[in-house]
Amino acid sequence: QAGKLRQEGWRAHCCSDRRTERLGFRFPAAAGFYFSSMAQLLRALLGASEKAAGVAQLCRQQETLFQLLIEEKSGADKNKKFVQDFKTLADVVIQEVIRHDIGKKFPEIQDFIGGEESNKFENGLGETITMRVCPTQQESAALLCKILDQNEEAAELLAAAVHKEVEIQDQDMDRISIVLPTERLGIWIDPIDSTNQYIQGDANVTPFPNGIYPSGLRSALVLIGVYDRLTGDPVLGVINEPFAHQDPCTKRWNSRYQWGISYLGTNICSLPRPNPGSGLSVIMSSSDSKEMQQALAPVCGGHVYHAAGAGYKILCVILGLVDAYIFSGDTTFKWDSCGPHAILKALGGNIVDLTRIRKGEANKLLPELIYNEPTKEKVGAEKWANKGGILAFMHREHLEIIIKALNEAGQCAPP
Repeated sequence: QAGKLRQEGWRAHCCSDRRTERLGFRFPAAAGFYFSSMAQLLRALLGASEKAAGVAQLCRQQETLFQLLIEEKSGADKNKKFVQDFKTLADVVIQEVIRHDIGKKFPEIQDFIGGEESNKFENGLGETITMRVCPTQQESAALLCKILDQNEEAAELLAAAVHKEVEIQDQDMDRISIVLPTERLGIWIDPIDSTNQYIQGDANVTPFPNGIYPSGLRSALVLIGVYDRLTGDPVLGVINEPFAHQDPCTKRWNSRYQWGISYLGTNICSLPRPNPGSGLSVIMSSSDSKEMQQALAPVCGGHVYHAAGAGYKILCVILGLVDAYIFSGDTTFKWDSCGPHAILKALGGNIVDLTRIRKGEANKLLPELIYNEPTKEKVGAEKWANKGGILAFMHREHLEIIIKALNEAGQCAPP
């Protein structure tokens, strides 16, 4: 079925007409309107994600940067806010790298690239500095040096990573000939999902027998999601794992990425669709309610797992390590779910609003998450929270089993 899904996607959009390729994949359809090749956009996003992974790896591997990353100040030095801010600097640098690289190639999208982090910092001198990628490496290093209280070594290391050229060689992408209107697209970025695990995470966490890592660096991901600003639907997703594999000799980390396209009925993914197992397994946050966990325990036969990071937990569903991810809280955000959601849809899965299912909407059109509408009467990041909780699944039958179990336990009683 996975092979059939991918083949149908390729057949639908691997046409022999190379006209758009000869035009460079990008052309104005009319004044003020732009269409681009999905392959061109995907290649740009993958390149940005690989550069982002390089920045994340650098901050963990280079002693100068890592000491700043983990440093805790006390006494008189505690007021030096730049040290505390460096705990988010890796996130902000990655976010601004993606915003710069994609905005440069697709200027019509630049004003619609959103993310988790503010790009303003206050250094030890009380100066407020806006982080951005400058035209040259030297200028970026000078700006970073101001943010880092004149730590030239750290600034130069980061600037070199920011301006590194990354080329994506992937023949599969050359076979994608979908063209889409980029002027109606938006992008959500989570530069480092599971930041606490990135800063404090252990590189030597032992996984569960099914391959799930409960914590540690493996759960720190770069998430990029593209959505249609008119419908709110996720259309393209990239998940980059900066810490997918560590070389036993050099101790250096290697990254790995996955991508998926779900656009106008066409679904293409870098992964095959996992087959359903003989039982049901779910992954949750350890902070989720005991009632929810107890409701699911009978149908999961003890296969309830806990791990860090919303993005990582959805990746576990994508990879087929578990059948579903459920979270009843309201502390996941659009940038956490958009990219993974697009990949899940490309594989035939989905992410739905848990609260709306609780209200009895499971038998209607699935209440999928959408990404273009802020929550009313909320401000800041809260207006982009997935307020209803989320349920991510690969196979519809697993969704039905979960909803039935929650209903029987009184967790999804209709209003």
